[in-house]
Amino acid sequence: MTRILHVIPSLSPLRGGPTAVALNLVKALRDRGVEAEITATNDHGPGVLDVPLGERVDYEGVPVWFFPRFSSPFSQVSLGGDRGFLFSLTWTKWLWQNLHHYDVLDLHYLFSYGSSCAGAIARHQKIPYTVRSMGQLAPWALAQSRRKKQMYAQLIERLNLNQAAAVHCTSPGEVEDVRNFGITAPTLTLPLGVESPPLWPDAPQKLRQTYNIAPETPIILFLSRLHYKKRPELLLEALQYLSPRPPFHLLLAGSGDEDYVNQIKQQVLDFNLQDCTTFTGFVTGEAKQLLLQGSDLFVLPSFSENFGIAVAEAMTNGLPVIVTPEVQIAPDIIQGNTGRVVSGAVESLAGAIAELLASPTLRQTLGVNGRQLGQSRYNWQAIAESLLTAYQAIIQHQPLPQP
Repeated sequence: MTRILHVIPSLSPLRGGPTAVALNLVKALRDRGVEAEITATNDHGPGVLDVPLGERVDYEGVPVWFFPRFSSPFSQVSLGGDRGFLFSLTWTKWLWQNLHHYDVLDLHYLFSYGSSCAGAIARHQKIPYTVRSMGQLAPWALAQSRRKKQMYAQLIERLNLNQAAAVHCTSPGEVEDVRNFGITAPTLTLPLGVESPPLWPDAPQKLRQTYNIAPETPIILFLSRLHYKKRPELLLEALQYLSPRPPFHLLLAGSGDEDYVNQIKQQVLDFNLQDCTTFTGFVTGEAKQLLLQGSDLFVLPSFSENFGIAVAEAMTNGLPVIVTPEVQIAPDIIQGNTGRVVSGAVESLAGAIAELLASPTLRQTLGVNGRQLGQSRYNWQAIAESLLTAYQAIIQHQPLPQP
């Protein structure tokens, strides 16, 4: 039986997309008979997860080995300001003693201790591994903490990537970023998957009742981490730019740094949008599903996204989407006619929002297209099958298939 270990700094739900990807991918691999497991620290943002440490446990339906993150000022600050370095001495010992039990390692994140450490040990023990670049080689991402990343890349990350059996990318744009970084290792291009839940016919009505929104008012959804990378302030500027202002209600769903969230709340007041804006906080489970199925329009004007799990989730749930070209799922949106891809300028974003707010028929057409695209292209089982084929090629020292 093929044994695969996924190494990721954190499985906290606060990490959003990366956590969902790791858990869902391992579930799909196990459904196909692969002995897939995950190892991570117990990081949970400012706190830690309440999980057993140093033993194999069931977490969200998959086997996970958790280890304590080392608590120090350095270990809690990542190279990109995302608190993602997460050093752990006991994790290091376990990796050294146990990696030889696995056929292939799948490393999540760059510029992070767990992935770098596992890659170094794997090279020493001659265990093949893949690396997920996760958009961290995009120009915008590399510009954050540039000097630290340049040093880390020179000392560790370039070797880690170039010695990988494959660099897993989710789009042609991400492959281009990998090559522009000077990486020559083989690449495997596979999209990420999302769940395709049954539709809730009463979701629009229930969502409006939950947030006290008038029955006929269109709901604009921003569902992501509240972080300047995601540019919620640009969305607010675009809404303020609309004149005359059409009826709408904006739901800002996500958490973030308290100071930044307070800046966004002040911007809402400055733009006189407080009567048509609600901060829902971090949502998951049925509360998140209600937002995705009850809203009318999804907007993410991000500076950089290697894929955009939230965008794929929105489309799969039948929401028309508006994104910027830097969201690398953008070509799928254009090809599938599932929304609008516009420049990160106030006027163009406002124009796209106004167009979709004005036409329920257009929103419905784009939403139907998005649901069809999501169900066919972002299917976890099909993605897991393709990834398993790649794992087997790596184990057998064969060329990588290109789905």
